[in-house]
Amino acid sequence: MPSGSVPDDDQSFKPPIEPGQPAPDFHLPDQTGRWVRLRDLLAPSRAGSARRWVVLYFYPRDNTPGCTTEACGFRDRHSDFKRQGAVVVGLSTDGEASHAKFAHKLALPFTLLADVDAQAAMAYGVWQQKKLYGKAFVGIVRTTFLIDPQGRVAHRWDRVKSQDHEAEVLAKLREMRD
Repeated sequence: MPSGSVPDDDQSFKPPIEPGQPAPDFHLPDQTGRWVRLRDLLAPSRAGSARRWVVLYFYPRDNTPGCTTEACGFRDRHSDFKRQGAVVVGLSTDGEASHAKFAHKLALPFTLLADVDAQAAMAYGVWQQKKLYGKAFVGIVRTTFLIDPQGRVAHRWDRVKSQDHEAEVLAKLREMRD
């Protein structure tokens, strides 16, 4: 499949990664053009510190109402996630330039990854057929994964509602850390 070509056939659909399974690694550019891997996100932030938890949230598109609400929720609680030893990462099929504008506009302090060919979305099983106003199409189903410091999916939220979702994720992170 050529780069930038997003699959739209049901041959590409697979179920989401289950809790307890290893989280698939990825190698994707962020909003600044820097390439990011999951294993690098899990690594300690500085020498002598513990490996980190990763909150990986998949969202459909930059600058849409639900995606903006979700991003702002994670932005507003970003310091709480940091105190819990977690890094927040958003991922959609939008490109780097779109992510850069979105991150700047909302003053997002976390990484947005550009999965333009939907390879990570497919690996995590969130590239699915959806319906809007009776019309079927494929895209990212809003899903969040909490990945433990060993790189396993600790928890998954399906078909996320954007409002106050970050509070649910933060509560689960605190529970799992205790």
